Amino acid sequence: MVESVRPEPSRFYRWMVLIFVSIAMFGNYYVYDALSPLADVLKQQLGFSDSNIGLLQAIYSFPNIFTVVIGGVLIDRIGLRRSLMIFGVLCFIGPAITVASGHLWLMATGRLIFGMGAESLIVAVTAALARWFRGKELSFAFGINLTIARLGTFAALNSPTWARSAYANWRWPFLIALGVSTLCVIGTAIYWLLEVHAEKVYSLGEVSTDKVVFSDLFKFGTSYWYIVALCVTFYSGIFPFQTFAVKFFMEAHGTSREFGGFLSSVLTLFAMIATPLFGLMVDRVGRRAILMMFGSMLLIPVYLMMAYTHVNLYLPLAMMGVAFSLIPAVMWPSVAYIVDQSKLGTAYGLMTMIQNIGLFLFNLVIGWANDFGHASAQNPGGYHLGMWIFSILGFLGVFFAFLLHERETGPHGHGLETITTRSASA
Repeated sequence: MVESVRPEPSRFYRWMVLIFVSIAMFGNYYVYDALSPLADVLKQQLGFSDSNIGLLQAIYSFPNIFTVVIGGVLIDRIGLRRSLMIFGVLCFIGPAITVASGHLWLMATGRLIFGMGAESLIVAVTAALARWFRGKELSFAFGINLTIARLGTFAALNSPTWARSAYANWRWPFLIALGVSTLCVIGTAIYWLLEVHAEKVYSLGEVSTDKVVFSDLFKFGTSYWYIVALCVTFYSGIFPFQTFAVKFFMEAHGTSREFGGFLSSVLTLFAMIATPLFGLMVDRVGRRAILMMFGSMLLIPVYLMMAYTHVNLYLPLAMMGVAFSLIPAVMWPSVAYIVDQSKLGTAYGLMTMIQNIGLFLFNLVIGWANDFGHASAQNPGGYHLGMWIFSILGFLGVFFAFLLHERETGPHGHGLETITTRSASA
């Protein structure tokens, strides 16, 4: 008896998967960025300092220094759908605790629990896309996922405009965020159903059943570690800025909260449009390290332009938007070409863990730098130290991308500079 061979999932089915995991990511990103437009309200109504606000954002990253790798190993051991559901539920519990009280310690606890779920959810979604799209426009799929996720950021940063009345009290914007966080549960639940059905109908390839041990963390190659180093410098140069961006635009450039929120969302809007286009381009031309080097280079001047000049703010924000679109569209899929598929959850978990070390430290450092600047100088000089820190991180990103390029064009390369969709599918 000849056993029938199951077909691969159709493109339509893969896109269904992409849409629903991206909906979960929309909720994830909205809750994370709901804090930034509230910074001055928390300062006025609850007496929080920049250091306190930096702590609320940093505490999100703190548990992931320890738990994201465990989450990656969990993905490799119990499977994507169970892991996604666990992380999606945590993304709902955290905001529920944050909104319950105006006490800093309780709000920080909620942000911590949310962080445990949110970053692990990102790892799981990344691993899911790598499973369903590897060799089938993977970078384009990552780009679409990031576009939908960043729509959550765009909505949160512009909430002072479309939910203006909510900002009369600090709690109401957090209640909106709690409502949006239900998408994390809904999206992961629908993914569960899609995967269960697909396993009965389609050939999904082998699911990892290898025993994952922590010694695996030390077996990834040099190119992987260059990508990790670029990841931590890049995101540490973007997200801690966004933590204080609305407040910075209000205090250093005299904008309203509504316009400050819109300015902060401009780079997200740019990235929503450009990320999938960059992903589509990268799938066809390769040159990944070169493109990451270019994106990092764009970050070096933008912060100093905003701190020291009165240039039209749309120019530096557009430059940031290109970097914010290009680097993630190239960087995250690159790991799937370097690391064995059975270890992808662990590899993405380790990468996200180190990224969160950077985010935890730099949210605290920038909060301190802003308080230090405010105490010793008049605005906008109070932000100068933090802006220099961000520019230095851009330079380090260029350095690590250069090292990756040198590695990948040598005898130990993985084809990141030459691989195309056609060769990946072969």
